[in-house]
Amino acid sequence: MSSTRTTGGIRDYDWWMMAIVFAICTTGVVEIWSATHASGLAGMHWRQVSWIGMGLVGMFLVSRLDYHAVLDKAPILYLIGLVALVAVLAAGHSRFGAKRWIPIFGEFFQVSELVKLIIIIVVARFFADVRSERLSLIDLFKAGALVAVPLGLILLQPDLGTALVLVPVAVAGAFLAGLQWKHAAALLLACAMMVPVAWHSLKPYQKDRVTTFLRPEDDPKGSGYQILQSKIAVGSGGFWGKGLGNGSQNQLGFVPVRYSDFIVAALAEELGFAGVFVVLVLYTALLLRLIQNAQRAKDRAGMFLVMGVAAILGFHVLVNVAMVIGFMPVTGIPLPLMSYGGSATLFIFLALGLVMNVRLRRFVN
Repeated sequence: MSSTRTTGGIRDYDWWMMAIVFAICTTGVVEIWSATHASGLAGMHWRQVSWIGMGLVGMFLVSRLDYHAVLDKAPILYLIGLVALVAVLAAGHSRFGAKRWIPIFGEFFQVSELVKLIIIIVVARFFADVRSERLSLIDLFKAGALVAVPLGLILLQPDLGTALVLVPVAVAGAFLAGLQWKHAAALLLACAMMVPVAWHSLKPYQKDRVTTFLRPEDDPKGSGYQILQSKIAVGSGGFWGKGLGNGSQNQLGFVPVRYSDFIVAALAEELGFAGVFVVLVLYTALLLRLIQNAQRAKDRAGMFLVMGVAAILGFHVLVNVAMVIGFMPVTGIPLPLMSYGGSATLFIFLALGLVMNVRLRRFVN
């Protein structure tokens, strides 16, 4: 006699994954405290703790929904995302020359973070509906168009870093849906041909970021300052680091946005190579848990959802760490779960809620 199971209970959550997430968040809160406690930014770590708490609540709520019902609402969610991006361009809050935020209850939320979650859902729904083993060129163009519209609106803010984050979701989905190598080669060739056009569309400061990371010493007090100070902090930490609160580059404020985009530089100076290695092991373990949950999903839709989350998280970690050590241009992409930021933290926890959602329904008939 066959038996059926309903949606999983508390014990069916991925508690190993949650332990990894908790370890990363704790490291981030401690480093945010260390980077800001002796400055006018003191107390930021408590705000990060509050964002983590709200994120956990959001994760639990999302996990209790049926992800199939969420996927059914993908077209509506997509339209909401586009309207929100247009609203930001029309009447959003501006900081540092960019218009990316809207005020809600006294806080400023970055709409593009919500759009990243929506794109994961939309792409998963699209590729799950493709029933052939090989992805056709038409389907590939449709998926590209779905991502290109919000990507273009985010570029207008301008926010190159967040716009680029949408790309791996589509790439991962296409690969898993049966991307043909000839189509992949053609797309790479098309992208290469578009590089000159993309270059001319960049803002002057964005061009400086791209060129400066190759030779930051040419402008040490200007466009090369961030990368140089970050590399000095990383190098001065050595293997074991100088200890929490003892990093000169960090404590004296030489490392730019040391509590957010360059938190790895602050971590490397104070906890050394050993501390960074442990953090990277934690991220690797988190990605492996995500992939394992994707493999155990009961259907293609669930698998695409989880792998979309894994693609974005992996891209964030890769680009942020490479940026800090000067291997990639400064793009403003934060380190997930560690960098200070309410919108980004909430996005990650809501995305993890989707992962838990898929996991809890893997036995539902």
